[in-house]
Amino acid sequence: MRAPEFCQLLKEEGFDFYVGVPCSLFKSIIDYLLEDPDVRCLIATREEEAIGIAAGVSLGGGKPLVFMQNSGLANALGALSSLPVIYKIPMLLLISWRGFKGLDAPEHMIIGKATLSLLENVGIPAFAPEPGEVAEAAKKAIKKMEESQRPVALVLRKGVIS
Repeated sequence: MRAPEFCQLLKEEGFDFYVGVPCSLFKSIIDYLLEDPDVRCLIATREEEAIGIAAGVSLGGGKPLVFMQNSGLANALGALSSLPVIYKIPMLLLISWRGFKGLDAPEHMIIGKATLSLLENVGIPAFAPEPGEVAEAAKKAIKKMEESQRPVALVLRKGVIS
């Protein structure tokens, strides 16, 4: 799936606010969002900041998406588990899966191996689609987020979105 198609799917699902810390795997998505006059896209300095902003947007009636690298997920676990998870504040987490199956730089290997279990252990459902399955996985993740009123993660490895 290409970035414009993915971003259009998100807009059709009602997402109107995007915030996060960039990852090179999401460059095409972030570039598209920053140029789209119909949505707000903010670059945060830290993942915890992005979670706080998204919580405020959600509580104010918006539908936020938070983007981050999986190493940033490790930074954000405290903010996630102490705010949107326990207080049922919905947001979609778009997490890049660096270190997937050892196919990355050495500094990404440990968190790459632990990404899905970290999400599971803090009670955040995660969807990690294969190439060609992104639209279906995104729709399932969004439905889960809306039904549970909690954060849900869409974890994308390199090459799943171009």
